Amino acid sequence: MSTVRIPAQSGRRDATEDHPWSADPYARALSTGRGPLFLRRTDGWLLPLDVERWCADADAADLEVLRRCEGAVLDVGCGPGRLVAALGRQGRRVLGIDVSEAAVAHAARLGGPALHRSVFDPLPGEGRWGTALLVDGNIGIGGDPRALLDRMAQLLTPRGLLMAETVPDLDLDERIQVHVTDARGTAGTLFPWARLGTPALLRHAERAGWRAVDQWRAGGRSFAALRRIARNAGTSRPRTATTTWPGD
Repeated sequence: MSTVRIPAQSGRRDATEDHPWSADPYARALSTGRGPLFLRRTDGWLLPLDVERWCADADAADLEVLRRCEGAVLDVGCGPGRLVAALGRQGRRVLGIDVSEAAVAHAARLGGPALHRSVFDPLPGEGRWGTALLVDGNIGIGGDPRALLDRMAQLLTPRGLLMAETVPDLDLDERIQVHVTDARGTAGTLFPWARLGTPALLRHAERAGWRAVDQWRAGGRSFAALRRIARNAGTSRPRTATTTWPGD
């Protein structure tokens, strides 16, 4: 079984880099634990963001996701860290990553190990994570589902599990430009995002070399679990190795 050694303290990216989720509306909402907060499309359409749920403890739907996790868990776009904290309380090996410094700080206050990183940055334990999470709409990161699925394949073991939350009840496949905004109209930086229903996710997944192993609904939310399609079953066994934190 692979071992991923996770640092006790959070790291941080170069502060000069531009991170759209670090804008004041998002950081302010996390500091209070309350919205309203939205993703605003360039045509004015608003998608409400569930800040109160993100800042609360993991709920029943979250715990159903966590119950299915295997091995060490990487929470991509961990936000304020409710899932990282819940997995930590279960004694699981877990790391959260997020481009928002405020979110990483919040996760650290909950006792969850988290790093100020993009999923496309170099990360600890690449190729050795047992499970990766893309919940709370994070299948939309980067606005390019295929690129994100390819990156997840680099992070997971050959038989690793990817669990993604999708838009419920819709066959939606949308690429948009959005920014984070609050009720006062304070806007962050424009950035690319994607929204996928389960049928669209499964189409992208099949083309990217993944297969669906489960689908379920809980608490009005929808989820899908994916594994990579083994190209050679005889060579799909994960390597046994210890991944150390860069610089250790």
